[in-house]
Amino acid sequence: MNEVLRAAMTARGLTVDSLAEQTGVDRKTVGRWLSPGRVPHARTRARAAAVLGLEVGELWPNTGRRRDPLWFVPWAQAEREAISLRSFEPLVVPGLLQTEAYARAVLTDAGLFSRDAVEQRVRTRMDRQAILVGNKPPQFTAVLDEGVLRRPVGSPQVMRDQVQAIITACNEPHIRVHVVPSTAGAYAGLNGAFVLAAGPGGRFTGYLDTQLDGQVVDSADKMEALQAAWESVRGEALPHRQSINLMTEVAGTWTT
Repeated sequence: MNEVLRAAMTARGLTVDSLAEQTGVDRKTVGRWLSPGRVPHARTRARAAAVLGLEVGELWPNTGRRRDPLWFVPWAQAEREAISLRSFEPLVVPGLLQTEAYARAVLTDAGLFSRDAVEQRVRTRMDRQAILVGNKPPQFTAVLDEGVLRRPVGSPQVMRDQVQAIITACNEPHIRVHVVPSTAGAYAGLNGAFVLAAGPGGRFTGYLDTQLDGQVVDSADKMEALQAAWESVRGEALPHRQSINLMTEVAGTWTT
């Protein structure tokens, strides 16, 4: 048993049910945390540690370092140091907002990875989401094409939970999501997904997705082009509240 976790829960007067409620997971998940060797994803570890008033390392020491592909390392650093992140996705939910079930379905259905590779990538993706939790998370603004919300990934339950998770994430003051409605027609975003990270000292880094890997860019001309692309797609998107209303409507269409 994870005695440190159990003792911390006792000291705070928390039960499995109450800790589950405060960390946004189900009681069975918290029960598994109490077993030796069971470690939550990084984002959930951060939430649990905050609730319990301890450091993550005190509750789950030696969780191991994430092994990123070499091409991804510069972006992972830029993402961790970012003051703000601006993400556009025409095809799938941005990785920082994906549920575990959605991420697993996307990676599995792509047909490019073995089962073990899928699980490793899911773990990495979930761990990255920890940057949106903490005392100083970056301002995260995402623009999605409406088709992202309506494209079936996994089961209807997976899609309903995913759309609802985005809506819930928008309750955080540092997270905003805007949707480009299907009525927009052709627009600059159809050229592909990208993310812009603004770091300390006004440094900008961009990330472009491809079929096999990603491309990290930081040259002035490419940053200028991505800034212009962002302004274009953001201009096509609905305001935040209207986007929430649209997502709520779409979530209701995903029925079993």
